[in-house]
Order: sequence, then C-alpha cells, then structure tokens
Amino acid sequence: MNGKNPICSSELGTLWLTYQEKTLILRILEYFMEKADDQQALNIMGGLWQELNHYVIKIEDIFEQEGVVIPNGFTKEDVNLEAPKLYDNGFDIMFLRILKEISMGMYTLNMNMAYREDVMTIYEGLTTTTQKVYKLATHYLLNNGILTLPPKVTMPKSTEFIKSKNYLNGFRFFGENRALNDIEIGNLHHGIETNHIGMQLVTGFAQCAKNKEVRQYFVKGKELAKKQIKTFEEILLESNVQFSASSGSTVTDSTIPPFSEKLMMFCIYLLNGFGLVGSSFGSIFSLRNDISMKTALIGKDIYVYANEGIKIMIKNGWMEEPPQMGNRT
Repeated sequence: MNGKNPICSSELGTLWLTYQEKTLILRILEYFMEKADDQQALNIMGGLWQELNHYVIKIEDIFEQEGVVIPNGFTKEDVNLEAPKLYDNGFDIMFLRILKEISMGMYTLNMNMAYREDVMTIYEGLTTTTQKVYKLATHYLLNNGILTLPPKVTMPKSTEFIKSKNYLNGFRFFGENRALNDIEIGNLHHGIETNHIGMQLVTGFAQCAKNKEVRQYFVKGKELAKKQIKTFEEILLESNVQFSASSGSTVTDSTIPPFSEKLMMFCIYLLNGFGLVGSSFGSIFSLRNDISMKTALIGKDIYVYANEGIKIMIKNGWMEEPPQMGNRT
C-alpha cells in the first residue's frame, strides 16, 4: 500500500486506458479552447486541461518508474488548431459534460482494481476533478438555456408497494400501459439527451472525414443515434409525458477536420462503451418489460456498431495494443 509494490496487471491496464482517454480529452480541449468565444466556457475548459495534464504526467512517471513504455495515446499531431470552428452554440461544454459522465464511471471501476496507494490517489484526484467540472458544466449549460431539465412529475403523497406482477407488463391487449415511473422517465430523458449530443458529434465528424469508410461509419452512427432518440421519445409520448430535448448545438459548414481520424474513431469507441453501459442500466432498472426489451435491442445495435468501428481502427493501424502478459507457451 506504500506505492513500492510492483504494479499489477489490473493497475497497468486501467492506467493505460486512462492515459488514452486523458490524452484524447486534452487534444479536444485544446481545439475547443482555441475556438471558444465565451470566457466562462474557456475558464472551465482551461482549468480542466491543467488538472488533466497534471495527472497525465503522474501516469507517465509511474510508467517510467516501472520500466513501462509510455503509450502513444493522442498527441499534437492528432489536433489541428488552425481548422475552422466545427461546432457552435455551446457544444464544447455539452460534449465536455458527456466526457465527464464517462470519466466518473471509469474511475469507479478503475479504483476497484487499484491496490497501490499512488494509483488510488490518481483516481481519487481525477474523481474530484471530474465531479467539480461536471457540476460547473451543468450550471453553465442551464444558465445559458442550452440544457433542459427532465420532465416534471407528480409528487408522491404516500409510499406504495407493488401488488401484482402485472406492474412489469408494458404491453396490454386491453387498456393502457402502466404509467412510467420516475426511474424509467429519468433513464429515457438521459438517453435522448446524450444521443442528441452524439448525433451532433458524428454529424460533424462525417462532414470532415476524408476516409470514405470512416465517413460512412460516422453516418451510420448518426442514424443509430436518431433511431434511439425516436424509440425513447415514442415511449414517453405514449405515456403522455411532456418533455423537451436539449437545444443541442449547430454544426457549421466547415469540412476541414480539426482532429485526426484516429482520434475521432477512438472518441466514438469510448462513447459506444458508454452507450452499452447506459442501455444495460436502463434495461435492468426498468420495471416495464417492453422498455427493457427495447433497451436491450438498442444495446445489441450499439455492440454491432462498436465492433465494426474496432475493425476499422485495426485495419488502419489506429488501435494501439493494450499491455498484455508475455506468451509463455
């Protein structure tokens, strides 16, 4: 626990993946900061860049001390600061907020696989930074009218227990479906919100991608996001739930890529992982069978799409190989 024990496999693996994610976010932040026209947004992104860069250096120090080659990750070559603005209307902070959602989940998993004091300290510090920035981003977006709140619901006046397994039934041949509970509404709203941002992201990526296969992959991602939004909206409308999606952002008409195709593909790879976790969460914690089935099918679609992206990255030499055990056979 004193940080002197040799680094173990789980710690090396999670640090390696954290390094990939953090160097990617640093490059994205550098571009967004270069194009920012709002001082408050610039302050949020600049503060995050400084803190993440600090932890990237700490991870590099551990790798050097352990004799581990430092991963390539994402470098200055993966970002073009001279490229025109690709997104507008607060997209930088909207996307930053999504990245922090992903980070919060990753740090929880990574902390569970850490044993050395210095490794746990890194994830502890990153968690604090992420929660702080997530809060700042949420307040910024709400104050600027870019982010909308989930639907308002009737306040419960008493506690009730489920009295019949019919509560699980979503589809009925006679009568209306059981009303959505607040957990289900929250998950559906979150799915709409994140997919709106994802749709804007891949629209911009597709617009400036030069590789035809990569461009088609991003277009397919846009259609997948639209399909999920439609599914979630229909469930809410069928239950007469009033909702309003976030205003999202505006994709400009620029076709000059601000990021390398390697970076854009890895970014979608991370979001696919986030989408799989989200669909699993929605499926497990929904108590209406029809919603569970629909979110499970969405998870299948995301998995197939993610697998296609991995193959494209491998084909183009963009998928850096994680550290692994030596072949002892």
